[in-house]
Amino acid sequence: MDKREHTITEEQVNERIDKIVSTIDKDWSRTQVQQWIKEGHVTVNGNVVKTKYKGVLNDMVAIDIPDPTELDVVAEEMNLDIYYEDGDVIVVNKPKGMVVHPAPGHVSGTLVNGLMAHCKDLSGINGVMRPGIVHRIDKDTSGLLMVAKNDAAHESLVNQLVAKTVTRKYKALVHGSIPHDYGTIDAPLGRDPRDRQSMTVVDNGKNAVTHFHVLERMTDFSFIECQLETGRTHQIRVHMKYIGFPLAGDPKYGPRKTMDIGGQALHAGVLGFNHPRTGEYMEFEASLPQYFDALLNNLRNNR
Repeated sequence: MDKREHTITEEQVNERIDKIVSTIDKDWSRTQVQQWIKEGHVTVNGNVVKTKYKGVLNDMVAIDIPDPTELDVVAEEMNLDIYYEDGDVIVVNKPKGMVVHPAPGHVSGTLVNGLMAHCKDLSGINGVMRPGIVHRIDKDTSGLLMVAKNDAAHESLVNQLVAKTVTRKYKALVHGSIPHDYGTIDAPLGRDPRDRQSMTVVDNGKNAVTHFHVLERMTDFSFIECQLETGRTHQIRVHMKYIGFPLAGDPKYGPRKTMDIGGQALHAGVLGFNHPRTGEYMEFEASLPQYFDALLNNLRNNR
Protein backbone atom coordinates (compact mmCIF):
# COMPACT_ATOMS: atom_id res chain seq x y z
CA MET A 1 0.00 0.00 0.00
CA ASP A 2 1.44 3.39 -1.05
CA LYS A 3 1.02 6.56 0.96
CA ARG A 4 0.74 10.17 -0.21
CA GLU A 5 0.58 13.34 1.84
CA HIS A 6 -0.71 16.79 0.96
CA THR A 7 -1.00 20.12 2.79
CA ILE A 8 -4.13 22.20 2.14
CA THR A 9 -3.30 25.44 0.30
CA GLU A 10 -5.09 28.79 0.42
CA GLU A 11 -6.79 28.03 -2.90
CA GLN A 12 -8.23 24.79 -1.47
CA VAL A 13 -9.69 26.24 1.74
CA ASN A 14 -13.42 25.38 2.08
CA GLU A 15 -13.27 22.90 -0.82
CA ARG A 16 -14.61 19.40 -0.20
CA ILE A 17 -11.96 16.88 0.71
CA ASP A 18 -12.90 14.52 -2.15
CA LYS A 19 -12.36 17.29 -4.68
CA ILE A 20 -9.04 18.26 -3.10
CA VAL A 21 -7.69 14.72 -3.06
CA SER A 22 -8.80 14.01 -6.65
CA THR A 23 -6.62 16.90 -7.88
CA ILE A 24 -3.44 15.51 -6.28
CA ASP A 25 -2.97 12.88 -8.98
CA LYS A 26 -4.43 13.14 -12.48
CA ASP A 27 -5.06 9.38 -12.55
CA TRP A 28 -7.37 9.48 -9.51
CA SER A 29 -11.05 9.90 -10.29
CA ARG A 30 -13.35 11.63 -7.83
CA THR A 31 -15.49 8.50 -7.58
CA GLN A 32 -12.42 6.46 -6.68
CA VAL A 33 -11.36 9.02 -4.05
CA GLN A 34 -14.84 9.03 -2.52
CA GLN A 35 -14.59 5.26 -2.13
CA TRP A 36 -11.20 5.61 -0.43
CA ILE A 37 -12.66 8.17 1.98
CA LYS A 38 -15.61 5.89 2.72
CA GLU A 39 -13.21 3.02 3.47
CA GLY A 40 -11.08 5.18 5.79
CA HIS A 41 -8.01 5.44 3.55
CA VAL A 42 -8.00 9.26 3.75
CA THR A 43 -7.23 11.10 6.98
CA VAL A 44 -6.94 14.78 7.86
CA ASN A 45 -4.59 15.62 10.73
CA GLY A 46 -4.67 11.95 11.66
CA ASN A 47 -8.48 11.71 11.74
CA VAL A 48 -10.81 9.84 9.39
CA VAL A 49 -13.18 12.27 7.66
CA LYS A 50 -16.29 12.17 5.49
CA THR A 51 -16.47 13.34 1.88
CA LYS A 52 -18.27 16.55 2.85
CA TYR A 53 -15.38 17.68 5.09
CA LYS A 54 -14.07 21.06 3.90
CA GLY A 55 -10.40 21.90 3.89
CA VAL A 56 -8.76 24.22 6.40
CA LEU A 57 -5.50 26.03 5.65
CA ASN A 58 -2.46 23.83 6.42
CA ASP A 59 -4.53 20.71 7.10
CA MET A 60 -2.31 17.65 6.64
CA VAL A 61 -4.04 15.13 4.37
CA ALA A 62 -2.74 11.55 4.24
CA ILE A 63 -3.90 9.05 1.63
CA ASP A 64 -3.21 5.33 2.05
CA ILE A 65 -3.61 4.08 -1.51
CA PRO A 66 -4.98 0.54 -1.38
CA ASP A 67 -3.36 -2.09 -3.56
CA PRO A 68 -5.34 -2.61 -6.78
CA THR A 69 -7.46 -5.72 -6.96
CA GLU A 70 -8.10 -7.50 -10.23
CA LEU A 71 -11.71 -8.46 -10.77
CA ASP A 72 -12.84 -11.70 -12.34
CA VAL A 73 -14.10 -10.87 -15.81
CA VAL A 74 -16.78 -13.31 -16.92
CA ALA A 75 -17.19 -14.33 -20.54
CA GLU A 76 -20.64 -13.44 -21.93
CA GLU A 77 -22.13 -14.66 -25.18
CA MET A 78 -22.89 -11.68 -27.44
CA ASN A 79 -23.75 -11.13 -31.07
CA LEU A 80 -20.56 -9.26 -31.94
CA ASP A 81 -20.20 -7.52 -35.31
CA ILE A 82 -16.84 -8.97 -36.38
CA TYR A 83 -15.40 -7.36 -39.53
CA TYR A 84 -12.18 -9.38 -39.65
CA GLU A 85 -10.46 -12.08 -37.63
CA ASP A 86 -7.38 -14.28 -37.90
CA GLY A 87 -4.89 -15.75 -35.45
CA ASP A 88 -3.43 -12.35 -34.55
CA VAL A 89 -6.10 -9.69 -34.68
CA ILE A 90 -9.83 -9.03 -34.55
CA VAL A 91 -11.58 -5.97 -36.00
CA VAL A 92 -14.96 -5.43 -34.37
CA ASN A 93 -17.69 -2.83 -34.91
CA LYS A 94 -18.76 -1.67 -31.42
CA PRO A 95 -22.35 -0.48 -31.07
CA LYS A 96 -23.33 2.80 -29.42
CA GLY A 97 -23.96 2.36 -25.69
CA MET A 98 -21.45 -0.46 -25.10
CA VAL A 99 -18.47 0.04 -22.77
CA VAL A 100 -15.19 -1.30 -24.18
CA HIS A 101 -13.69 -2.89 -21.06
CA PRO A 102 -14.78 -3.62 -17.47
CA ALA A 103 -14.01 -1.34 -14.56
CA PRO A 104 -14.79 -1.53 -10.85
CA GLY A 105 -18.55 -1.24 -10.52
CA HIS A 106 -19.10 -2.10 -14.20
CA VAL A 107 -17.88 -5.63 -14.87
CA SER A 108 -20.47 -7.05 -17.28
CA GLY A 109 -21.97 -6.25 -20.65
CA THR A 110 -18.72 -4.83 -22.03
CA LEU A 111 -17.02 -5.58 -25.33
CA VAL A 112 -14.31 -7.49 -23.43
CA ASN A 113 -16.94 -9.76 -21.86
CA GLY A 114 -18.19 -10.59 -25.34
CA LEU A 115 -14.70 -11.05 -26.80
CA MET A 116 -13.79 -13.49 -24.03
CA ALA A 117 -16.75 -15.66 -24.98
CA HIS A 118 -15.93 -15.34 -28.68
CA CYS A 119 -12.30 -16.44 -28.39
CA LYS A 120 -9.96 -17.67 -25.68
CA ASP A 121 -6.69 -16.27 -27.03
CA LEU A 122 -6.51 -12.53 -26.30
CA SER A 123 -3.32 -10.61 -25.51
CA GLY A 124 -2.58 -10.35 -21.81
CA ILE A 125 -0.49 -7.16 -21.97
CA ASN A 126 -3.23 -4.92 -20.57
CA GLY A 127 -4.12 -7.29 -17.73
CA VAL A 128 -7.25 -9.12 -16.68
CA MET A 129 -9.56 -6.14 -17.06
CA ARG A 130 -8.56 -5.22 -20.63
CA PRO A 131 -7.37 -8.36 -22.43
CA GLY A 132 -6.53 -7.69 -26.07
CA ILE A 133 -7.57 -4.04 -25.95
CA VAL A 134 -5.12 -1.91 -27.94
CA HIS A 135 -7.19 1.30 -28.09
CA ARG A 136 -10.74 2.19 -27.17
CA ILE A 137 -13.63 4.45 -28.07
CA ASP A 138 -16.15 6.03 -25.73
CA LYS A 139 -19.26 4.17 -24.59
CA ASP A 140 -21.61 6.24 -26.76
CA THR A 141 -19.31 6.32 -29.79
CA SER A 142 -19.88 3.51 -32.27
CA GLY A 143 -17.42 2.02 -34.71
CA LEU A 144 -14.32 -0.01 -35.43
CA LEU A 145 -11.72 -1.25 -32.96
CA MET A 146 -8.69 -3.49 -33.43
CA VAL A 147 -8.11 -6.18 -30.78
CA ALA A 148 -4.89 -8.19 -30.34
CA LYS A 149 -5.03 -11.97 -29.90
CA ASN A 150 -1.43 -12.33 -28.70
CA ASP A 151 1.24 -10.15 -27.10
CA ALA A 152 3.36 -9.80 -30.26
CA ALA A 153 0.36 -8.49 -32.20
CA HIS A 154 -0.47 -6.17 -29.33
CA GLU A 155 3.00 -4.62 -29.29
CA SER A 156 2.97 -4.17 -33.07
CA LEU A 157 -0.41 -2.41 -33.07
CA VAL A 158 0.53 -0.15 -30.15
CA ASN A 159 3.77 0.79 -31.89
CA GLN A 160 1.79 1.72 -35.00
CA LEU A 161 -0.44 3.97 -32.92
CA VAL A 162 2.60 5.64 -31.40
CA ALA A 163 4.15 6.08 -34.85
CA LYS A 164 0.84 7.60 -36.09
CA THR A 165 0.59 5.15 -38.98
CA VAL A 166 -2.88 3.84 -38.05
CA THR A 167 -5.73 5.32 -40.09
CA ARG A 168 -8.66 6.40 -37.92
CA LYS A 169 -11.51 8.35 -39.50
CA TYR A 170 -14.70 9.33 -37.70
CA LYS A 171 -18.03 10.73 -38.88
CA ALA A 172 -19.59 13.33 -36.60
CA LEU A 173 -22.54 15.71 -36.48
CA VAL A 174 -21.74 19.05 -34.90
CA HIS A 175 -23.73 22.13 -33.94
CA GLY A 176 -23.32 25.11 -36.24
CA SER A 177 -22.35 25.66 -39.86
CA ILE A 178 -18.58 25.41 -40.22
CA PRO A 179 -17.64 28.11 -42.78
CA HIS A 180 -14.54 26.39 -44.24
CA ASP A 181 -14.40 22.93 -45.85
CA TYR A 182 -11.16 21.72 -44.24
CA GLY A 183 -9.37 22.42 -40.99
CA THR A 184 -6.80 21.17 -38.49
CA ILE A 185 -7.06 21.56 -34.73
CA ASP A 186 -3.68 21.42 -32.99
CA ALA A 187 -4.36 21.98 -29.29
CA PRO A 188 -2.91 20.04 -26.30
CA LEU A 189 -5.34 18.18 -24.06
CA GLY A 190 -5.33 17.39 -20.34
CA ARG A 191 -7.63 16.94 -17.36
CA ASP A 192 -9.93 19.87 -16.66
CA PRO A 193 -8.74 21.29 -13.31
CA ARG A 194 -12.34 22.23 -12.49
CA ASP A 195 -13.74 18.80 -13.37
CA ARG A 196 -11.37 15.83 -13.19
CA GLN A 197 -13.82 13.65 -15.14
CA SER A 198 -13.53 15.91 -18.20
CA MET A 199 -10.77 16.83 -20.63
CA THR A 200 -9.98 20.30 -21.92
CA VAL A 201 -7.37 22.26 -23.86
CA VAL A 202 -4.51 23.12 -21.50
CA ASP A 203 -1.08 24.68 -22.09
CA ASN A 204 0.81 21.80 -20.48
CA GLY A 205 -1.36 19.03 -21.94
CA LYS A 206 -0.47 16.18 -24.27
CA ASN A 207 -0.05 16.90 -27.96
CA ALA A 208 -3.35 16.40 -29.81
CA VAL A 209 -4.10 16.95 -33.52
CA THR A 210 -7.43 16.47 -35.32
CA HIS A 211 -8.02 17.06 -39.05
CA PHE A 212 -11.58 17.59 -40.26
CA HIS A 213 -13.48 17.86 -43.54
CA VAL A 214 -17.03 19.17 -43.91
CA LEU A 215 -19.12 16.64 -45.82
CA GLU A 216 -22.48 18.39 -45.68
CA ARG A 217 -24.10 21.46 -44.13
CA MET A 218 -27.64 21.44 -42.83
CA THR A 219 -29.65 24.04 -40.94
CA ASP A 220 -27.75 24.71 -37.70
CA PHE A 221 -25.56 21.59 -38.14
CA SER A 222 -22.53 20.31 -40.05
CA PHE A 223 -21.84 16.67 -40.94
CA ILE A 224 -18.06 16.16 -40.88
CA GLU A 225 -15.32 13.56 -41.13
CA CYS A 226 -12.45 13.76 -38.65
CA GLN A 227 -9.09 12.03 -38.97
CA LEU A 228 -7.03 11.52 -35.84
CA GLU A 229 -3.30 12.18 -35.87
CA THR A 230 -3.19 11.45 -32.13
CA GLY A 231 -5.64 9.53 -29.96
CA ARG A 232 -6.27 11.37 -26.70
CA THR A 233 -9.25 10.77 -24.42
CA HIS A 234 -12.36 12.53 -25.81
CA GLN A 235 -10.14 14.20 -28.43
CA ILE A 236 -12.70 14.90 -31.17
CA ARG A 237 -15.37 15.91 -28.67
CA VAL A 238 -13.09 18.41 -26.89
CA HIS A 239 -11.46 19.77 -30.04
CA MET A 240 -14.75 20.47 -31.79
CA LYS A 241 -16.08 22.20 -28.68
CA TYR A 242 -12.86 24.22 -28.52
CA ILE A 243 -13.41 25.72 -31.99
CA GLY A 244 -17.09 26.42 -31.27
CA PHE A 245 -18.76 23.45 -33.02
CA PRO A 246 -19.55 20.87 -30.30
CA LEU A 247 -20.91 17.44 -31.15
CA ALA A 248 -24.66 16.98 -31.31
CA GLY A 249 -26.04 14.91 -28.44
CA ASP A 250 -22.86 15.18 -26.35
CA PRO A 251 -23.96 15.32 -22.69
CA LYS A 252 -20.51 16.32 -21.41
CA TYR A 253 -19.13 18.76 -23.97
CA GLY A 254 -22.19 19.78 -25.98
CA PRO A 255 -24.46 22.78 -25.34
CA ARG A 256 -27.19 22.44 -22.74
CA LYS A 257 -29.82 22.48 -25.46
CA THR A 258 -28.57 19.63 -27.60
CA MET A 259 -30.61 16.80 -29.12
CA ASP A 260 -31.31 13.76 -26.95
CA ILE A 261 -29.91 10.83 -28.93
CA GLY A 262 -28.35 8.91 -26.05
CA GLY A 263 -24.89 10.44 -26.39
CA GLN A 264 -22.65 12.12 -28.96
CA ALA A 265 -23.22 11.63 -32.70
CA LEU A 266 -19.80 10.12 -33.41
CA HIS A 267 -18.89 7.00 -35.39
CA ALA A 268 -15.43 5.47 -35.93
CA GLY A 269 -16.07 4.53 -39.53
CA VAL A 270 -12.61 3.79 -41.00
CA LEU A 271 -9.74 1.84 -39.44
CA GLY A 272 -6.52 0.92 -41.22
CA PHE A 273 -3.26 -0.65 -40.01
CA ASN A 274 -0.41 -2.91 -41.07
CA HIS A 275 -1.06 -6.52 -40.18
CA PRO A 276 1.18 -7.35 -37.19
CA ARG A 277 2.48 -10.57 -38.76
CA THR A 278 2.48 -10.03 -42.54
CA GLY A 279 3.01 -6.26 -42.63
CA GLU A 280 0.20 -5.95 -45.21
CA TYR A 281 -1.84 -2.74 -44.95
CA MET A 282 -5.49 -3.50 -44.18
CA GLU A 283 -8.34 -1.00 -44.09
CA PHE A 284 -11.93 -1.50 -42.99
CA GLU A 285 -15.02 0.71 -43.23
CA ALA A 286 -18.21 0.46 -41.18
CA SER A 287 -21.38 2.19 -42.38
CA LEU A 288 -23.13 4.70 -40.16
CA PRO A 289 -25.41 3.08 -37.58
CA GLN A 290 -29.13 3.28 -38.26
CA TYR A 291 -29.83 6.01 -35.70
CA PHE A 292 -27.17 8.26 -37.28
CA ASP A 293 -28.54 7.77 -40.80
CA ALA A 294 -32.06 8.52 -39.59
CA LEU A 295 -30.84 11.65 -37.80
CA LEU A 296 -29.15 12.98 -40.93
CA ASN A 297 -32.19 12.23 -43.11
CA ASN A 298 -34.46 14.03 -40.64
CA LEU A 299 -32.25 17.13 -40.72
CA ARG A 300 -32.12 17.05 -44.53
CA ASN A 301 -35.91 16.83 -44.76
CA ASN A 302 -36.34 19.80 -42.42
CA ARG A 303 -34.09 22.17 -44.36
